[in-house]
Amino acid sequence: MIITTLVYLKRNNQTLLLYRNKKEKDINQGKWIGVGGKLKNGESPYECAVRETYEETGYRIHSARFVGMVSFPGLYYGEDELMFIYTSSHFSGELHETNEGELHWVNDEEVGTLPTWEADHHYLSWLNDDKAHEAKVVYQNDHLVSYEEH
Repeated sequence: MIITTLVYLKRNNQTLLLYRNKKEKDINQGKWIGVGGKLKNGESPYECAVRETYEETGYRIHSARFVGMVSFPGLYYGEDELMFIYTSSHFSGELHETNEGELHWVNDEEVGTLPTWEADHHYLSWLNDDKAHEAKVVYQNDHLVSYEEH
């Protein structure tokens, strides 16, 4: 199983999103997503979220809130993935370019108009409450087959 993190940075009614358009053979190619990545050995999901955010954006997270986790059976090139999702508005630093794609601060009311994974709107809604969520998402050929929130 692959364990990953996804982070949504927030400021002034905007969300930092990454438009994935720079890497070849990218499962996220052409989609707008939060920042994050795979856990390294010995890392907690929170530590991974902080590290990946800094590496991809130049922003240092001072605190983040866990909003939920999602399991994806067979999504990642046939392997199961477990993704931990965080949000933060407590960060500092200067935004820099990344080799993953283009980083953009997007007005919150426009986020839903961008090409994303079909289930992403569920995770974005999780940012607006204080609950910890859990879901199982099944995709086939990049299309949502089922979404179950527990």
